[in-house]
Amino acid sequence: MTATSTAAGRLSALGRAELTLLARNRTAVFIALLMPLLMIFAIKSSLDRIDLGGTGLSVAGAALTGGIGMVLLQVVYLNLVSAYVARREELVLKRLRTGEVSDPEILTGTALPAVLLALVQCVLIVVIGTLAFGLGAPGRPDLLVAGLLVGSVLLSALAAATATLTRTVQTSQLTTLPLFFVSMLGSGVFIPLDVFPDRVASVCELLPLTGVMTLVRAGWLGGGGGGGGDLIGAAVTALAWTVFAVFAVKRWFRWDPRR
Repeated sequence: MTATSTAAGRLSALGRAELTLLARNRTAVFIALLMPLLMIFAIKSSLDRIDLGGTGLSVAGAALTGGIGMVLLQVVYLNLVSAYVARREELVLKRLRTGEVSDPEILTGTALPAVLLALVQCVLIVVIGTLAFGLGAPGRPDLLVAGLLVGSVLLSALAAATATLTRTVQTSQLTTLPLFFVSMLGSGVFIPLDVFPDRVASVCELLPLTGVMTLVRAGWLGGGGGGGGDLIGAAVTALAWTVFAVFAVKRWFRWDPRR
């Protein structure tokens, strides 16, 4: 039995191939490696003008946990939409389907490099926050890990779903904007929900990335995540969006070029 005759072997081969293609794309590498770090400083500068009293968050805590959200959005979601569209239009996905690789393996293998890169960057952010900003080690690492894993799966599935609506790599810059800006402004990535009026915050709690951010903040900073009921609600919301995104991909994902 050859290495690629197993699911793990096929995923590894697909992941290596995708990593090679990612490394050749300088724009994608720049976005993946530098943009999240630059956005952390931008977020921190903006938060200096916002009253965080009553949120239980410091400016550094809000900026760095927001940086984790930015990594998930930019490294996983934005990169993968472009990757799925490019591979579809170049007939790569269609050729892969003629072999022994299953559809879920094709999509997962394509996502692996971006997800692993995002997780490494998130770990670095936590280490930097702990050592350089005095935020302390994560109080609930289980919640932090759960938030990162659920967020990675959710945004990978949402990327595939968005790719269904995207005709070209160029137009992916437009089709990704709604989720990106809604998450930035309403999911607690850019602005903590506690600064919003109660009704607005209640609506924002139902957005795709809000549950993930709640788990991340609770896992790292503790007090910013709310009580047990809030955490259960956040987990249910994130999992519900993940199930919906996976269903949408299974139902509507396009494997043939949209020409």
